[in-house]
Amino acid sequence: MTAQQPSPSHTLRSQRLNALTHEPHSRLDNQVKNHDPFASTERFARFVAAQYLFQYDLEKLYADKDLAALVPGLEKRCRVEQTRLDLADLGHPVPEGDESIRTRKMDVSEALAWLFVSEGSKLGAAFLLKRMPALGLSESFGARHLGEPEGGRAQGWKTFVAALDDIVLSTEQERLAEAAASAAFERFTVHLERCFA
Repeated sequence: MTAQQPSPSHTLRSQRLNALTHEPHSRLDNQVKNHDPFASTERFARFVAAQYLFQYDLEKLYADKDLAALVPGLEKRCRVEQTRLDLADLGHPVPEGDESIRTRKMDVSEALAWLFVSEGSKLGAAFLLKRMPALGLSESFGARHLGEPEGGRAQGWKTFVAALDDIVLSTEQERLAEAAASAAFERFTVHLERCFA
């Protein structure tokens, strides 16, 4: 894999993934609203539990040395520990994750697509953080996982997207990436429904 020089007419991979996941993303947003996680700290704790399960799924990807060579500061981007601490603050048990994603053999294209979904959620976290004072929470208590990443949200996203867009993938790998991005949104939806059941 080497860097590619995108032509002016070339649609960037990040833009394609963003467009392709618009529907599952909107569906997930609606489900979050339906569960009203900001109505109380108890409901928010359930939302954090879902976040924990998703970050648990991705923990090994964030620690992967091959992926770290492609994405600057990858290991520091993982939020599984912040969600664990948030759950402790909220007095909510840490749910037991399963190993189905952690042990799945993924192509680099699939792994990057899962990370794309996780990293993209940090942009929306800025808006969620503004709702935390009403619950008595902050990025240092109960809502750490929503906190500002080192270097800032915008710069962190820009750096990730630049790495994602620069990698040369085959046509089959592009297809795998597209399917994986949708699967990541579906996986979070499963976690959300489990935690609010």
